[in-house]
Amino acid sequence: MDRDSFYRDHGATAYDAGAFRRIPGRRPVTDYGTPMVHWMRRRRARHGGGAMSEAERPSSSYIVDILPPAARPQNAADTIPAKHVHSSLNKVKHPINVVLWTPEGRRCLTGSSSGEFTLWNGMAFNFETIMQAHDTAIRTAVYSHSEDWLVSADHDGVVKYWQTNFNNVKALQAHNDPIRDLAFSPNDGKFVTACDDASLKIFDFSAGTEESVLTGHGWEAKSVDWHPSKGLLVSGSKDHQVKLWDPRTGRCLTTLHGHKNTISKTLFEPNRGQLLATCARDQTARVFDLRMMRDVCLLRGHEKDVSTLTWHPIHASLLTTGGADGSIFHYLLDEPNIPSGLPAPLPLYDTADPSNAPAQTIYPAHRIPHAHEFSVWSLSWHPMGHVLASGSNDRVTRFWTRPRPGETVCYNDKYHLGEAAAEAQGTWDRRGGRRAMKEDEEQEVEDEADGLVDQKMPAQTPMLPGLPGLTVAGEFSSEGAGRSESQSRELPGVGQGLSILPSPSAIAEMDPQQFAAMVAEGKLVLPPPPVAHGMIPPPPPNFDPSKLPPDLLASFQVPGAFPHPLTSQSHSTTGSPLEVAAGNLSSSGIRKRAPLPSQQESLKEEQRKGKYRSIR
Repeated sequence: MDRDSFYRDHGATAYDAGAFRRIPGRRPVTDYGTPMVHWMRRRRARHGGGAMSEAERPSSSYIVDILPPAARPQNAADTIPAKHVHSSLNKVKHPINVVLWTPEGRRCLTGSSSGEFTLWNGMAFNFETIMQAHDTAIRTAVYSHSEDWLVSADHDGVVKYWQTNFNNVKALQAHNDPIRDLAFSPNDGKFVTACDDASLKIFDFSAGTEESVLTGHGWEAKSVDWHPSKGLLVSGSKDHQVKLWDPRTGRCLTTLHGHKNTISKTLFEPNRGQLLATCARDQTARVFDLRMMRDVCLLRGHEKDVSTLTWHPIHASLLTTGGADGSIFHYLLDEPNIPSGLPAPLPLYDTADPSNAPAQTIYPAHRIPHAHEFSVWSLSWHPMGHVLASGSNDRVTRFWTRPRPGETVCYNDKYHLGEAAAEAQGTWDRRGGRRAMKEDEEQEVEDEADGLVDQKMPAQTPMLPGLPGLTVAGEFSSEGAGRSESQSRELPGVGQGLSILPSPSAIAEMDPQQFAAMVAEGKLVLPPPPVAHGMIPPPPPNFDPSKLPPDLLASFQVPGAFPHPLTSQSHSTTGSPLEVAAGNLSSSGIRKRAPLPSQQESLKEEQRKGKYRSIR
């Protein structure tokens, strides 16, 4: 394939006269809305034959017939995300430790080593917002099964509760060492944490209190997961052991041996809950059958440590792993994919003695060896199962999706072949690729700047009492940087002869006799005295004093050295009936602001609404 045809079919960029040419207005998108509507309009009950659609064929004309993964629960091979869609990176780049899709799938949440949460759009993959969530590196985060809460943990052992609008309602010091993983119970009543102090702790979510401590690992606990429907915990440690626990008694039920190095991830299969997947730094991953309490599949293919793995949300036979060399492999548990020259192993369930037969060796159904430049720390599937997000130590979040019918270019890009091989084949240009990457970074910086405009607060400048909008000194105002100190302190509408009180530092250094002389000559205007009880505060501007009731003016006493309110201005202290009923007015009639609710009160309010109930 020549370069022109490659970049003409690629869509996002084009190759023109030996250089990349960015097509303006093109954003990477995925098959989200159209396949779902197409399936909903034509689907039938599974016993009736499934969807009434024509079978997909490797041609671009069949793109309109593509179906979501939920329409074909038995065809996991059609869901393998082999196509790179977009690479998202922050303006200030940090390693990405956590990648997590929001429950509704509209946004992707990433947690970095700087303690920041970043939200990316789930369809265009552009920047939406960023916030400082933790003071140290974020190590793990998970949503509750009710989709109402997000719990995150950091390197200092701090656990924080977040609402769906990312309002932090609670923070607790769960451990004194880094927390590596956490998981919710099936009813969201409790959650468990795994820490570098070799212990697991179970907490009551509503009270935020520690209930039990699970000890038994001989080294750092690296991973933990709670069974999706049972009272069963699994944990992996640096002591090469995988342990199953009873969360009620805190007793270790059994220990699974099989790995020969540090366990990096343990995860129950979320749909049926019969399988358990583990991966370690011994370059392998294993799948255990909980009914047999032994490993049934041995996943090989990685040349470096396996750092993370994840199950597909719909297909129970699709397992994805991420390696320390930046590779991403996809395994189909019902397809061994044995390389040529090796004997095909017999599935464990087909042997005469399954309890003593060796585990079946499975090789990747698809490999992306150059997905990232460094270790892949986190993988997360979109709830629909059509997009995979990956976070890496190379400070980039990448999105992968399944190729559409007729797309074969994605298998020859730099993520599958490498930069050198792709350049030799003519499917990637090093100079143009760097230019395109630079343009992507500039676009992300622009999106981040635009997204943060509404989040910026105005600068807080010291103000004079009773004079809103007027700063104490000219040096505090950015608009008056070019004016002199005396000009910046002039009172508006009074003329050039009077000025307001200098800054406190200037008063402290001023000679007392000079200060008294300036006050006597009228060069300084002192602020008005504080309003005593029963007196009327300074009036707002442009107020008509003729509208005041006569009895109010009769009881008003004018302070010394101040003009009469009829000649200046005044205002009434009576509030509206709604303000009086709501308690927003004090006994003197001055409007006051109600206190803001605390974080604990906000959490209790959520409990009163019935969004969460404590476990019985």
